[in-house]
Amino acid sequence: MLWWKVPTVVRAGSLCSGYGIGHLSQCSLLRCAFHAPCSRDYTAHHVRRCPPTSSLQNLYSSAPRLPSLCSQSHRSASGTSGTGWYESLTDSTPVHLTEQLLISTHQVTGLPWWATIVCTTLALRTAITLPLGAYQMVILSKVEALQAEIAELAKRLHYEVSVRASQRGWTERDCRYQFKKNLKRIVSELYVRDNCHPFKASVLVWVQLPMWVCLSLALRNLSLGMSEASMALQLELSAGGALWFPDLTLPDATWIMPVSLGLINLLIVEMFALRRLETSKLQKFMTNFVRAISLIMIPIAATVPSSMALYWLASSAVGLGHNLLLRSPSFRSLCRIPRLRSESDTPYRDLGAAFAAKYLK
Repeated sequence: MLWWKVPTVVRAGSLCSGYGIGHLSQCSLLRCAFHAPCSRDYTAHHVRRCPPTSSLQNLYSSAPRLPSLCSQSHRSASGTSGTGWYESLTDSTPVHLTEQLLISTHQVTGLPWWATIVCTTLALRTAITLPLGAYQMVILSKVEALQAEIAELAKRLHYEVSVRASQRGWTERDCRYQFKKNLKRIVSELYVRDNCHPFKASVLVWVQLPMWVCLSLALRNLSLGMSEASMALQLELSAGGALWFPDLTLPDATWIMPVSLGLINLLIVEMFALRRLETSKLQKFMTNFVRAISLIMIPIAATVPSSMALYWLASSAVGLGHNLLLRSPSFRSLCRIPRLRSESDTPYRDLGAAFAAKYLK
């Protein structure tokens, strides 16, 4: 039954009968004028049947026309598509609140705009994302500590399933199903017992990503003067840069900040990749995907205002510093992050040795 694939045919005469009558009447009038014989009766007969020309024109002009309706619908469609999700996001309340945060920080501190962006980034990431990063390390450490217990319970479960299979005559498929179902239940109970479900480790992403988007769009609005309040600040931003980027409303023509952003992001990715001794196919795919995103961000950062590129660079630099800080044994003990057997007392030396062994040989 393919009734939903049949296209709808719109007839002019069925939707607006006036359009069809006027069209047919004009056609018959043309036939009377050009194809009628030279007979007074025939001509009089057709003239009596055809309405006067003035009435035809009035009827034709008063009838609704499909092209005008189509153009009106096209204009309405184009009008609604002009305000899409991106425009709604840039004009949202969180973005405007972030704009006010940046303006208030600039007014209170009296710093130039480039220093305001860097200090705001450092303050937000230290006050919000660093504690969440420490919490993430606590969760991941607990999950890693459970792996030995999970492996021991998996061996016992495998033995019990084998005994039950011999007693009840289970097939290999039934044994595999029972083993996976019970192992999943056991692992969930262990996560609840130690309060370390792996999903809790993703809280950092759900907080950091919206903050990054709001700050980026707020700086975009201020740099481009998207509102009446930001038009005056646009002049301040045009003279609020430093060094090779004196104008924060223009892109970085030297590509120093975009390239530095890409290198720092790649360095962060490699730091996490070097920590994993055994990687699965999914982890390898995600690592390569993040590497590709880091490279794609380079040309994107070269096309946006320098204020956005400066924020992205500062955010990545602060993130790199936080990742190095979270490797420190003294800081981990201060945050009460559980110590693992595989944890080294010299993490920075080991990281440098692993980096040299992988990329410098």
